[in-house]
Amino acid sequence: MSVLDIVTFFVYLVGSITFILGLKFLSSPVSARRGNRLAATGMAIVVGWVFITEFLLRSGGLSTVWILAVGIPIGALVGAVGARRVPMTAMPQMVAIFNGAGGGAAALVAAAEFLRDAHTCPGGPTSHCVLVAIPLLPVTFMVATLLGAVIGSVSFTGSIIAFGKLQGIVSGRPVTYPGDKIVTGLVLAGILVLGVVLTLVTNSVPLFLLFVALALVLGVAAVMPIGGADMPVVVSLLNAYTGIAVAATGFVLNNYALLVAGTLVGASGTILTQLMCRAMNRSIFNVLFGAFGTAGGGAAAGPAGDQNVREINAEDAAVLMAYGKKVIIVPGYGMAVAQAQQAVRELMDLLIAKGVDVEFAIHPVAGRMPGHMNVLLAEANVPYDRLKEMDEINDDFQNASVALVIGANDVTNPAARTDTSSPIYGMPILNVDQAEHVIVLKRSMASGFAGIDNPLYADPKTTMLFGDAKKSVEALVTGVKAA
Repeated sequence: MSVLDIVTFFVYLVGSITFILGLKFLSSPVSARRGNRLAATGMAIVVGWVFITEFLLRSGGLSTVWILAVGIPIGALVGAVGARRVPMTAMPQMVAIFNGAGGGAAALVAAAEFLRDAHTCPGGPTSHCVLVAIPLLPVTFMVATLLGAVIGSVSFTGSIIAFGKLQGIVSGRPVTYPGDKIVTGLVLAGILVLGVVLTLVTNSVPLFLLFVALALVLGVAAVMPIGGADMPVVVSLLNAYTGIAVAATGFVLNNYALLVAGTLVGASGTILTQLMCRAMNRSIFNVLFGAFGTAGGGAAAGPAGDQNVREINAEDAAVLMAYGKKVIIVPGYGMAVAQAQQAVRELMDLLIAKGVDVEFAIHPVAGRMPGHMNVLLAEANVPYDRLKEMDEINDDFQNASVALVIGANDVTNPAARTDTSSPIYGMPILNVDQAEHVIVLKRSMASGFAGIDNPLYADPKTTMLFGDAKKSVEALVTGVKAA
């Protein structure tokens, strides 16, 4: 082993340690920024060393130099501009796109390695390789390469569809057709057969390209039948897929940093997917094949829909909160869409100044991605110790004077406890109906992603404050100031 190889090993080791520590720090909102910076620094060190070794030490060739010299600045610019300009409400879409880019990159690297090393037919066209006895690439190399290609391709196209559903470009409703599962099964079977042939029979380039094409189709076919309500779970699962693809690519390239980073992403994404499914009391099989979710339900007939609900004005709602002992705020996607988090922070400060105990109840699947509400509230500098997870705060609702629900629908629906015919039956929910008063901020009585009515709104203790969440919260702020 040369001195360069030893230095490279230690650089990868340092990078891997920063990834592990960064992931550890991300487990707490208090240390999340530090963890993100640490992991980013480690990745910068690894990327910089790859550039140095290829450009200055190994002389990897003009093509390699230009790819690195042009690709790194472009990628850095796109990442920096995207991270700064994308609003917080569109963060799930950005996560999906970046995840797809990672999967696509892993697939491209796997394809490039195969195309570079694949044996061609002596004296004949490549398409006839099946009939010619030629040496095969090592089985371990082929397995890792094919895994990187297929998983990366599925993650790439699947993430694009997930982005489209979150952005509203693609219908958020489950897109199904008669026999769709059979077609998807046939595509998957074709991928498996081609994988075996490519590994044990021939390293045919056309068959490999067909293999990748079917994997791209599988990504679309797998995500299109999934409803918008399950997109956070899908993005998390595809993130795990990308990690596995990157780990496989690291094995192919003999790159320890990629291997460790991919393994960490794959493992953490899998764990997060399981936690989210548990939070909805649904299996991953049901998420992938249940065709659940309608992306917002239908339009309501008028501001109060068909349910018998009571409305309240902002002044009365403000008085209820200002003279209460404890207020629990339940943020949902309505807060994110309206960008109301700064106004919510101001409301919290005013209530605390009046001696009211204020806490936030965070459901694991509130919003459009894991931790969506935490990120929004952290952006508004809401103290971390006031953000309470569902299991931690659910028993406190019975002691709350007011539960203020801002756009959260399905995660507060009592039907999950009692209605066995409900699609969300058994899903753990926030016990907002146990508070003394419940005030719900909504634009209308339109149903949530599950496409069902929420009996909470007809509860005698519940009052509705209709309108844009930001304007409604600002009106509550004015009311609390005057109370």
